[in-house]
Amino acid sequence: MKEMTTISFVVLLLMLANASKEDSRKTKKLKQYVPHIDCDIKAGKIMDVEFLAKCPAGCQENKYRVYGSNIYASFSSVCSAAIHSGVIDNSGGKVLVKKIPGQSGYRGSFSNGIRSLSLPRWKESFIIAESKGKKSVSYPSVLEYASSNLTTAKTGDTLLKVYQTSTTSTAPEPTTTAPETFTTKEPHPTMTRSRTSTKSTTTTFNKSLPPILRPRDIGHVQSVPGRGYNQAFRSASSFASNRNFARLNTGYKRFQQAISEKGKGKESVQEHPKSKTISMESQLQFVQEVSATQAPSTQEEHNSKPMESSFQGDLNCKIDLAFLIDGSWSIGKRRFQIQKLFLVEMAQALHVGSVSPLMGIVQYGDDPSTEFGLKTYSKVKDVQAAIEKIQQKGGLSNVGQALSYVNKNFFSDANGNRGGAPNVALVLVDGWPTDKVEEASRLARESGINIFFVTIEGADEQEKPHVVEPNFVDKAVCRSNGFFSMNVPSWFSLRKIVQPLVKRVCDTDRLMCSKTCLNAADIGFVIDGSSSVGTGNFRTVMQFIINITKEFEISDTDTRIGAVQYTYEQRLEFGFDKHSTKEDVMNAIKNINYWSGGTSTGAAISYASEHLFGKSKPNKRKIMIVITDGRSYDDVRVPATAAHRNGVIAYAIGIAWAVQDELQSIATDPYKEHSFFVDEFDSLYKYVGKIIQNICTEFNSQPRN
Repeated sequence: MKEMTTISFVVLLLMLANASKEDSRKTKKLKQYVPHIDCDIKAGKIMDVEFLAKCPAGCQENKYRVYGSNIYASFSSVCSAAIHSGVIDNSGGKVLVKKIPGQSGYRGSFSNGIRSLSLPRWKESFIIAESKGKKSVSYPSVLEYASSNLTTAKTGDTLLKVYQTSTTSTAPEPTTTAPETFTTKEPHPTMTRSRTSTKSTTTTFNKSLPPILRPRDIGHVQSVPGRGYNQAFRSASSFASNRNFARLNTGYKRFQQAISEKGKGKESVQEHPKSKTISMESQLQFVQEVSATQAPSTQEEHNSKPMESSFQGDLNCKIDLAFLIDGSWSIGKRRFQIQKLFLVEMAQALHVGSVSPLMGIVQYGDDPSTEFGLKTYSKVKDVQAAIEKIQQKGGLSNVGQALSYVNKNFFSDANGNRGGAPNVALVLVDGWPTDKVEEASRLARESGINIFFVTIEGADEQEKPHVVEPNFVDKAVCRSNGFFSMNVPSWFSLRKIVQPLVKRVCDTDRLMCSKTCLNAADIGFVIDGSSSVGTGNFRTVMQFIINITKEFEISDTDTRIGAVQYTYEQRLEFGFDKHSTKEDVMNAIKNINYWSGGTSTGAAISYASEHLFGKSKPNKRKIMIVITDGRSYDDVRVPATAAHRNGVIAYAIGIAWAVQDELQSIATDPYKEHSFFVDEFDSLYKYVGKIIQNICTEFNSQPRN
């Protein structure tokens, strides 16, 4: 019996030991969970400094951009960078990502089917390694993404406190007295009044008219059953052709009356001695209440839904932003106040500050003027206080003049332009401009300014024939794809676009008009077509030119490409204004026919200076790239010096029998950075990245024009 007990005990011990070993094995077999990411996820959007991630298949596409080689800028696609670096292929797989500090330059290259782009500098970088990771490191199983802070207001709240100033509201506290009734038959909030009220109100309006009126708003001043005064005043007029007149200043009086009647029932404005001074908080409350009346749902439905969240901005939204606000007579006092309230909400949502968006304001009327610049205020509360003090200028709506003013004066280093931050101009327009905007906008875009337009209460069908410049929005904005423009039917609807507008201006990947080394030049190739080159080598030179061209952003307002071929004579293959897309330019280069003849490089430089760069735009960097395989039959020094004096930056690429002293004479100083020599044509490709890097480094070191 004892032996049986002993045996049972031993067996039990063995079973426990085996179970323990089994558990140990299972524990050892537990693997690190690797979170999945999509192809378009950028490293900068993930907050973790070091992490494992699994990429899906199919990320080897051009739309997922990559900047750099081996070391990548943080707004590159993680998965596309992993393919470019060779860690994974297009079938996907696991990668280890490690964040490192930003670099002074990123070199683009073609690797594993992906073309990465060059970049002068960026704030953060990352590298890609094999997916195993370190055994001693525990990597996050859930990645933390950068996101915007959203704050939801309580249901039923009608007052959003936007001003914290020492000024107290002189309007009485709201009571249970029934407020003024607003109709909802058109975008403009209107008040229902009796005939007696109509007569006295009309008298008040006539006393408060500005010096010049806009006839489109006059119409027939009469009582219309069931309709308010905005509708009567917005009726058709035989004088609608004159945009230079102002709207009647009716809304502001009505607004004052609405605020005062909340405290005194049916007392008139004249009977309320303090109704002239109204705080910004009360005004915003009024705007919110009136906006609610425009919704198609009933009041019960409105109150049952929470107020939409306020987008509080993103510290990664680093832009330099100029608001161009409408101060013309046509806007009226009431709408001007609503415009100021909109600016306050935008400042709050953007979270204006020295490490996030900087904000300035330009007011336009007859002439534009700066209310405050980019570096004037770095705190939201200071910006709000400054907005409260802005007084309406009056005059016309000269938006074109305002854009020219901003282009020449606002985005300068002295006024706080940060260089690395995209420049954004957001234009608010009541109706339509009274001058043309196309040329001023083009020059602003070419200077790297991303122009957004917000139009409020645009022209109706009767007014459209009298608009100074039809389709002015598409002619003005950065791109006419809908992203850079918004139309708001009513000033009371303006606050509803705060969140989507903030998201747009902060989407720096889509700010395509930002001025960089890749989109701000006129580049002219001066190509040796002499007999010593030969047909085969000439095609190699064409491919070299195509490889350089592919790195640039090409359009009629971005980088433009031109080409001259020379022997003893010269031939303009195509000028800067001939092709406006990258595809067209590359096809034009492929179609250049080899000429054959002598080598007169000096004459070719003079020809290119006149026929190519003589038509360059004044705000473009002029870059000449001379490619030659031998000594010139004529002097190159005098033509090259003349080109340098005219602002042309010259690069000299010599092959085989080219002479070093001639290359140095052609090249801009310092010549070591602008002249290159290769022994054979097949080695040209090695200098594509070096040339791009030098162009970008030089661009980044120069003060902004």
